[in-house]
Amino acid sequence: MPESGPSTRGHSTPGGIPTDRTEAVSAAPPQEPRTPQAPQAPETSQASQTPRTPPGAARRAGLIVTLGLGGLTALAPLSMDMYLPALPEVTQALRSPAATIQLTLTACLAGMALGQLVVGPMSDKWGRRRPLLIGMLVYVAATAVCALAPSAALLIAFRLLQGLAGAAGIVIARAVVRDLYDGVEMARFFSTLMLVSGVAPVVAPLIGGQILRVTDWRGVFHVLTAVGLLLTFVVWKWLHETLPPAERHSGGVGAALRTMRGLLADRVFTGYVLSGGLAFAALFAYISASPFVVQEIYGASPQTFSLLFGLNSVGLVAVGQINGKLLVGRVSLDKALGTGLAVITVAALALLLMTSGVFGKVGLVPIAAGLFVLMSAMGLALPNTNAQALMRTPHAAGSASALLGTSSFLVGAVASPLVGVAGEHTAVPMAVVQLVCALAAVGCFLGLCRPWQADHRTR
Repeated sequence: MPESGPSTRGHSTPGGIPTDRTEAVSAAPPQEPRTPQAPQAPETSQASQTPRTPPGAARRAGLIVTLGLGGLTALAPLSMDMYLPALPEVTQALRSPAATIQLTLTACLAGMALGQLVVGPMSDKWGRRRPLLIGMLVYVAATAVCALAPSAALLIAFRLLQGLAGAAGIVIARAVVRDLYDGVEMARFFSTLMLVSGVAPVVAPLIGGQILRVTDWRGVFHVLTAVGLLLTFVVWKWLHETLPPAERHSGGVGAALRTMRGLLADRVFTGYVLSGGLAFAALFAYISASPFVVQEIYGASPQTFSLLFGLNSVGLVAVGQINGKLLVGRVSLDKALGTGLAVITVAALALLLMTSGVFGKVGLVPIAAGLFVLMSAMGLALPNTNAQALMRTPHAAGSASALLGTSSFLVGAVASPLVGVAGEHTAVPMAVVQLVCALAAVGCFLGLCRPWQADHRTR
């Protein structure tokens, strides 16, 4: 295989679509063609002296890096959901009110939202590996201190630091995918990552509950520390730098802010960011309200709730795989995304009609079916909004990834408390929030992205 620049992203079809994904993930950073100058000669010489990786090793390395990137994107649900079963025990152990201990969740979520705005532009300036390794090391240290925290105040402070540092894994993982892939291959890879990260919200509370059977709440943070160390080792050992020095940005905070302002000035990019964030808000509304709706209003047992929650997550992952393996490359990303948003909207409308009594009194099965359809359709909406937004921003993938992640977290955090505004005896607020978010996502997609315009990606 010739050692030309584009080959590091795999062979391309005449349309420019990469076809060799395993090589792209495990290979060295892409060496894009530059203006022919003398200083480029050492780079070519170094590449020619690099031993060729055997095909089997390339496949193994590609799998390890894929799992590592999936683990990095799963840091948020792991850090949040694995800790949930321990909240009552933390309240007793630290002798603090429940409202105070709830701030440990808020601090971690806020850290992950704001940290992406900082780390994303840093990765555009200094490359992906260095900020990612520093962030992961700080995450490990902060998580270890959480396990030793003697007071609620110290736990809240280091949960904030844990979130800020963990944001590096979330935001840089998306940027690395943008560096390695383009077009439909990027959408396929995001769907593959969903296979890993989509399982995390299901297994994290179960793992947390099992940990509490053999140790106390501090054991949860010991396990998270071990997970952080493992991911840090994977990054150090197998994830090569994916952003060449010639493609990095110079400048400080001002330059980063100007870059983000330029990204947000792109109507189509902003449309994808808002569409994805609002779809994620509908998902967040489900996560926040479903324990109360399913168990308190419709009388399901905790075991039944866990089963339904798991089935919904399996539906999301399964549709994500259908998107990546069957639809991408055969159906345009905008059509798949539009279909996903339309199904989410229809499911949310059906849930509103059922919960408001239009069809009379309905039981758990129809509600569970509506939630399953809504959750499954996220497998079409979320990976395709990420892919479409990042395809427009090869020059600033870190900053674009930061805006994608932060918008999702912030919009989700705003939508989450609204599901309980009408008290504990109705599921209508959940359905209303989901329908409003879905309609707003459709409006942003149609009004800003304008998918019917064939040339909209060039503007």
